[in-house]
Amino acid sequence: MATGWGSLLQDEQQLEELARQAVDRALAEGVLLRTSQAPSSSHVVSYAPFTLFPSPVPSALLEQAYAVQADFNLLVDAVSQNAVFLEQTLSSTIKRDSFTARLFDIHKQVLKEGIAQTVFLGLNRSDYMFQCNPDGSAALKQIEINTVSASFGGLASRTPAVHRHVLSVLGKTKEAAKILSNNPSKGLAMGIAKAWELYGSAKNIHVIRRRFEDVSEKGSLDQDRRLFMDGQEIAVVYFRDGYMPGHYSLQNWEARLLLERSCAVKCPDIATQLAGTKKVQQELSRVGVLESFLPGQPEAVARLRATFAGLYSLDLGEEGDQAITKAIAAPSCFVLKPQREGGGNNLYGEEMVQALERLKDSEERASYILMEKIEPEPFRNCLLRPGSPARVIQCISELGIFGVYVREGKTLVMNKHVGHLLRTKAIEHADGGVAAGVAVLDNPYPV
Repeated sequence: MATGWGSLLQDEQQLEELARQAVDRALAEGVLLRTSQAPSSSHVVSYAPFTLFPSPVPSALLEQAYAVQADFNLLVDAVSQNAVFLEQTLSSTIKRDSFTARLFDIHKQVLKEGIAQTVFLGLNRSDYMFQCNPDGSAALKQIEINTVSASFGGLASRTPAVHRHVLSVLGKTKEAAKILSNNPSKGLAMGIAKAWELYGSAKNIHVIRRRFEDVSEKGSLDQDRRLFMDGQEIAVVYFRDGYMPGHYSLQNWEARLLLERSCAVKCPDIATQLAGTKKVQQELSRVGVLESFLPGQPEAVARLRATFAGLYSLDLGEEGDQAITKAIAAPSCFVLKPQREGGGNNLYGEEMVQALERLKDSEERASYILMEKIEPEPFRNCLLRPGSPARVIQCISELGIFGVYVREGKTLVMNKHVGHLLRTKAIEHADGGVAAGVAVLDNPYPV
């Protein structure tokens, strides 16, 4: 996957000058984040970390990832509507994972009362790495699908101009033209606007930001279960948090239940958030399960299954015992995943072995799944971070494809891919994204 950056990465003086120009362009393009020193202030910002050069991505795998996204949208939507599957799949997990259990309790309460919302909105992101096969070829393998708070659509829309500028400065105009246009924020916004329209709102779209605490104090439902905040009817609720235990107090859980009971369009609704759990991902990889959700669609099933890495249940029993034995015998080949989002939660190597030894005779192991470790081919790039010198290191990338779907009743009104996100990190980091301070923003350079 050579890109021709090799000689450029060896000239330290040129790299420093390029880095200065790249950072200036990033600031001009609005590739910005609040700082860790003042995370709640918009008065102090810095550039979001990014690569100096775009990173190589096989064109065929990029096309494959885009082609399968509508299938993943359909699959997530179908799973979210199958209460029996969700209950059976998560039954062992919720016994030992209190966070997933709380989400599932809300799901059950909503089902018991009757689902009030009739319009459903999915904004998700399916993440992949490029497995390096023994023959040197690369294969697209899914890491996970994010069904709640799928981030960086906005910044990913702004970074192509930065890399085009860097390459243009070097006189590489032909290479600069290969940087793909990318505007996931527009596509995500179109999905929200469509859901708002189908809800029946007649006014211009007015956006407010509120915390769970605000919803608890000032949110209410009328007799038709319409949601109101500060006297305003709410058509669409988009969650920017709510995917980690630390996001919830008792008051916040009550607020989440209030939102879920309403007829407002939730993104995601509680069933869709459960559909994105690691345990559901693992169960979907079993023989015959995809076919049950997508009957009569063998091409879609084949496209989906081609992206699956090996996934293994750790439920008590022979199947789980065998998976644990395999992982302990070859720890470099597996990843231990809890039912968590947000990055930095997975266990690798010796840390994974210690966890499995501790868990192997406990029901708690059912709150994890085991996954084959994806091994991409490393490449060299230069990572730019505020306060750190530019340095050339061995890297690997993770590709995310944003998907949007809108369903009204049983009718799918929208189902599309709307852009991509490439994140790159040093090979020594096993886990973690941009928000976790490990990966940086990037753009695919098709090869």
